Amino acid sequence: MSPHPTASSRVTLQGLRILVLAGDAYEDLELWYPKLRLEEAGCQVTLAGPKAGENYHGKHGYPCVSDAAIADMKEADFHGIVVPGGWMPDALRRDAGLLALLRDFGAAGKLVAAICHGGWIPISAGIYRGVRVTGSPGIKDDLVNAGALWEDAAVVVDRHFISSRRPADLPAFMHAIVEWLAARAAAG
Repeated sequence: MSPHPTASSRVTLQGLRILVLAGDAYEDLELWYPKLRLEEAGCQVTLAGPKAGENYHGKHGYPCVSDAAIADMKEADFHGIVVPGGWMPDALRRDAGLLALLRDFGAAGKLVAAICHGGWIPISAGIYRGVRVTGSPGIKDDLVNAGALWEDAAVVVDRHFISSRRPADLPAFMHAIVEWLAARAAAG
């Protein structure tokens, strides 16, 4: 007996462009699962790190090569951004250009998705005030102190903000992202 695809696996997001952040000490699953799932759905995914063409290693040693430099990215070229966790966000959130880019995504009402410690970047960008979110329990206080409304849930969707806590939440995280992008694409 062959498996039957689920409704979300048949969703096509052909032509949508998504930016995924990369850098040393990213959480391996939180970068690769979204990248591959979004490509499977038809998205064009760009991995952007501090330098274009740089080889970055995840916390568990899995490598990725960035397609582009964060400094060259513009919100207008993408439909959304995904911020993986790991220790990478702590280093990247010190980049004023990246924080401005996140503010642009937030102001444009485009997808801003963060998982685990990825929430540090929207915190530093100042875009989580009054937003219902979740994230790693290790950054709960940071989220609350930034004015976010904390929830302990596998995934939280508040307008164009989608957040999850940890690698085990990736199925719920990606289901929410794919469904949000599909609804947005269908609305035009």
